[in-house]
Amino acid sequence: MSSIRPWRTIERRRSRQIMVGDVAVGGDAPVTVQTMTNTPTCDARATIDQIRRCEEAGADIIRVSCPDVESTAALREIVRAANVPIVADIHFHYRRALEAADAGAACLRINPGNIGSAERVREVVNAAKANGCAIRIGVNAGSLEKNLLEKYGEPCPEALVESALDHIRLLEDHDFREYKVAVKASDVFLAVAAYQQLADAVDCPLHLGITEAGGLVGGTVKSSVGIGSLLWAGIGDTIRVSLSAEPEEEVRVGYEILKALGIRNRGVRVVSCPSCARQGFDVIRTVQTLEERLQHIKTPMSLSVLGCVVNGPGEARETDIGITGGGGGKHMVYLSGVTDHHVRDADMVDHIVELVEQKAAEIEAQALVEQGLDAAE
Repeated sequence: MSSIRPWRTIERRRSRQIMVGDVAVGGDAPVTVQTMTNTPTCDARATIDQIRRCEEAGADIIRVSCPDVESTAALREIVRAANVPIVADIHFHYRRALEAADAGAACLRINPGNIGSAERVREVVNAAKANGCAIRIGVNAGSLEKNLLEKYGEPCPEALVESALDHIRLLEDHDFREYKVAVKASDVFLAVAAYQQLADAVDCPLHLGITEAGGLVGGTVKSSVGIGSLLWAGIGDTIRVSLSAEPEEEVRVGYEILKALGIRNRGVRVVSCPSCARQGFDVIRTVQTLEERLQHIKTPMSLSVLGCVVNGPGEARETDIGITGGGGGKHMVYLSGVTDHHVRDADMVDHIVELVEQKAAEIEAQALVEQGLDAAE
């Protein structure tokens, strides 16, 4: 069988690349996964603890809100402690942007048109330049400018794009090009249409998101539909899944979207059945337990967990490790797609975790060998 599968090909929109701290966004850089803390930023310790959990989940960039001077005062300690670039979320108070830039923020999330006079915009741009900050323009359907609402009558793709272009112009008038742009809406159709129009109008990196998407289940579905359809069309350089859930959950969902599209892999991709009366073990509880116990695995690999032999062998042939339910509490384990040995119910979960950890170690060791060979050449 040919390894070329054109129906899996995603032709990514070519954007220019910017740097957010030491993380490249746009161009040929990997699509990055972002989240945002929900602790009071002025509580540096609580915020740093939450950042640690998000880093462990794989966050590439983390945003913190800076609504007051106490928050920007704590930002310097937060930035020093973080292992990933920190974005300072600024809305109307331009002085918070100046303080955040001086405190070491890698990026300022700000809409230049919302912070007042041209002189204030100039000050913010100069602070960003002096401190090596990028800027993220964040247009939101829920906070469009009054003149655009009057012009268009309601939030629409054209209004979001016009707002973004107006903000972009303010930055480029000051010879500032280190920016990325988001045009978010809670309505999936509105957000997707706005991003599609903006992608044709600009060459900057685009930050994708469906804002105010909802809780863990509903928000995951909306975000997957919206963000996923844009990524499938090649649009998007960095993503944030906005959920009414802990921020580390946003990171995990973000990676699941990227994994589903084959854009970026991290950790274990689980293939599992919905279960039925044919199942030889409790598939639902087994998958839940495995997902929890395998969260520490960062190495990309695949695991199939199927309850019976109808689809189990076929799925197992396509995964690194697989298990298929059998009779009498005895189940078949597949390694690299080939039947290898049996395991009993009582030992199954522990055994699979051990196999995954061993496989991860093997892959990582092989990668180190290949890196050494490349360096030698």
